[in-house]
Amino acid sequence: QLQVVQSGGGLVQSGGSLRLSCTGSRNRLYYYVIGWFRQAPGKEREGVSCISSLSDEKDYADSVKGRFTVSRDTAENTVYLQMNNLKPDDTAVYYCAAIWRGATPTSCALNGRYDVWGQGTQVTVSS
Repeated sequence: QLQVVQSGGGLVQSGGSLRLSCTGSRNRLYYYVIGWFRQAPGKEREGVSCISSLSDEKDYADSVKGRFTVSRDTAENTVYLQMNNLKPDDTAVYYCAAIWRGATPTSCALNGRYDVWGQGTQVTVSS
């Protein structure tokens, strides 16, 4: 059973950058579709970005397009979320999530089903 461990996050000023990491244990992440989500206090969870299994196909929420970049490092078995030009509205707990897709390349979806979740990491952007 895959487990994913998150790192990164923290406090940054508006306009700053942070990078989040999502590292898989045992199983190779490139067989999984990986999604990034966030949840701010009092708000519903929002899909932020995702990356397809076995390909570089990616998707982003409109609110982060042009500012956030998702990438995969196969050697490190890690998926990254690079967040630039951060805004106070980006403040939330961020989660990575995964779902097994095996040997068939599968497109990702921000509103897709994910069944393995990271522990979450706080991102706070001050104005």
